[in-house]
Amino acid sequence: MTHYRLFRRAALAGALALPILTTGCGLFSQPASESIDPPQNGTQNVSANVDPGSETAAQGDQSQMTLYLSDRNGLLAPVTVMAALGQDEKPGQKALEMMVEGSAYANELPDGFNAVLPKGTTIKQLNLIPDQKLAVVDFSKEFGNYTATEERKIVEAITWTLTSLPDVQNVKIWMEGKELAEMPQDGMPIDEPLTRAVGINLEAADGVDYSTSAPVTIYFSALSPDNEPYYVPVTRLVNRSNNRAKTAIEQLISGPIGNLPLRAVVTPDVVVKNVSKAKDVVTVELQDDSFQPGTQEPAEMLQAVILSLTENTGLSKVQIKLNGKSDFVDTMNQSYSEPVSRPEHVNAFKS
Repeated sequence: MTHYRLFRRAALAGALALPILTTGCGLFSQPASESIDPPQNGTQNVSANVDPGSETAAQGDQSQMTLYLSDRNGLLAPVTVMAALGQDEKPGQKALEMMVEGSAYANELPDGFNAVLPKGTTIKQLNLIPDQKLAVVDFSKEFGNYTATEERKIVEAITWTLTSLPDVQNVKIWMEGKELAEMPQDGMPIDEPLTRAVGINLEAADGVDYSTSAPVTIYFSALSPDNEPYYVPVTRLVNRSNNRAKTAIEQLISGPIGNLPLRAVVTPDVVVKNVSKAKDVVTVELQDDSFQPGTQEPAEMLQAVILSLTENTGLSKVQIKLNGKSDFVDTMNQSYSEPVSRPEHVNAFKS
């Protein structure tokens, strides 16, 4: 199985249609079948509302972890929570337990976000195999009790949550002690290890040719019920190009498509001049004729650029040049004179 097969199967089944995405309410050149490397863990823990780099960070008796939950628009979004771990409790297992509908942790989830794993599901075992960068999760039989339209969302949520763990890039799903070759309800193939190349909140750009398409994952924003902004990753199928990282930022600038309540984070007059990479740094050159030297650029925009570039290249740091210069700061007083690391956590809502 290739990840391209998953994308094509989704397209043929109509999973790219917006009604599927709203169920429940509300880079460089590489073949379309080739995986996008997951981003390396960042070294910064940036502001509260900013990604799924490392999955936990111990703070006293609690750990900070990233879960992928369904928002009120039916889209998956990373949510950073604080949770206490028992002496022998694994962070990844605790994260999955918190993602079970109606679990004992339901009150710990922020308003407007819902668990996506079927009610009654238990995590029988989670094995981490470091030399394979692999997480193997074994669910109870209740895991199969979901509607077919929720199948892809469940796979995406599990994959993106577990690949938020340090050094995990691959995921295998078992049920009742047996490895699954396909999902129980709609038969989504999972006979090879899952990676972030499976995508998240899948959609297609206008006029895209599925047979020659390539996925890019970009970050827009939405508003919580308390009007707090949060980032939402979207995997968009686009026509293949020679510089997919540049294409990703161009898609970020073009903004959300369809009728989903997502907000653009970059103004449409910004132009991508070039995207290049060297060692562990990806450099993006932006042209913004409205930018005045000495003023601050929106932090939400720059963080979305960083999240999108690191997601699509697998590199951990981004150098942003604006109108040929990097001596500027954002509205959170973050300096961009040097490469900036991908945030370790994103969407940490105020309690």
